[in-house]
Amino acid sequence: MIPLADRMRPQNLSEYLGQKHLVGDEKLLFKAIKSKNLFSMVLWGPPGVGKTTLARIIAQEVEAEFLEFSAVTTGIAELKRIFLGLTKKDLFSKKETIVFIDEIHRFNKAQQDALLPFVENGTIILIGATTENPSFEVIGPLLSRTRVIVLDPLSKDDLTVIANKALSDKERGLGNFKKNITSDALEFLIETSGGDARILLNTLEIAVLNLSSSQKKIQRKDIEEAYQKKALYYDKAGDEHYNTISAFIKSMRASNPDAALYYLARMIEAGEDPLFIARRMVIFASEDIGMALPTALVVANEVFKACETIGLPECQINLAHGVTYLATAKKDRSSHDAYFEALTDVQKLGNLSIPLNIRNAPTKLMKDLGYGKGYSKYTDADLLPGKLKGSAYYSKRIKR
Repeated sequence: MIPLADRMRPQNLSEYLGQKHLVGDEKLLFKAIKSKNLFSMVLWGPPGVGKTTLARIIAQEVEAEFLEFSAVTTGIAELKRIFLGLTKKDLFSKKETIVFIDEIHRFNKAQQDALLPFVENGTIILIGATTENPSFEVIGPLLSRTRVIVLDPLSKDDLTVIANKALSDKERGLGNFKKNITSDALEFLIETSGGDARILLNTLEIAVLNLSSSQKKIQRKDIEEAYQKKALYYDKAGDEHYNTISAFIKSMRASNPDAALYYLARMIEAGEDPLFIARRMVIFASEDIGMALPTALVVANEVFKACETIGLPECQINLAHGVTYLATAKKDRSSHDAYFEALTDVQKLGNLSIPLNIRNAPTKLMKDLGYGKGYSKYTDADLLPGKLKGSAYYSKRIKR
């Protein structure tokens, strides 16, 4: 039987829920689709938010040939044979070919390099999908030839519509079972799905299939039971990826090495990429430990290098070493928070005029205009632009 999540996939743009910042009226992808002026892109977002569905709808809307592959099961040699065949097609054919590669982050550098000429010469329009940060997982040359499109977790309203439609749709959904859901059960279902429509629909399907024919209302306990059954499967398969990495980071942040080691072991056992874990540790070292122990960044980087060099199973020892170090270190988010406060001012106020005394003065004209005049290497003077005089980002967060 085809899973409910697959049966309920939107068939066209009007059915597609969420991502209004991309496919809403006059937004980037909406205009590209309607004008049929497509570009290669990488769809980046958490699981279950519609990356694959969006790629299929784009191809359908622009009437393009659609070839779908998974980086897990498809080799680059196979793709090259297909792409070379495409270059020989009728030169007068105006039909575009969209190549969708799911989990493109699983291709290594050499495999991604092999895609470049076909993207660059227009043989294909590439749509890659990834749950990982493309800055880390997609090579620079390929990133420069594509546009990164960020998809958000689905909202509560979106998930409510999806759940209700699944329960009422008699053709593709669960409408023939004639079940309704209590508001308490629906709220719990949405909360536990974490913005992932696939988790929501799979849980809902399990709940409905396990109800007796006489029970018409889906209760919260039915969703709880269905979610537990599903979660055990997804823990091993890796779909609890985001829940577990969140628990891992928050355990280190709380200076709880026992919980952090548990979630580390759980991720390793589930088959998580050790480099993914190590990258999060590098980020954590600056974000949460920062100036309290600056060498934490050095340790985290060395753990990353060890994982890269040694690999599993041995590198799990390096990860454990790094995790206990980071979890037990003192915490200080002042650098992180100060930077993002400064960034907010940059975004809000734009390019404020830089004070003349700290401008570079490489020419006589600039010197005559006062550039660099009165500059002192060591000064207590306020060096911020006029509108921000007196502002403090980092200094207000540290004890004098």
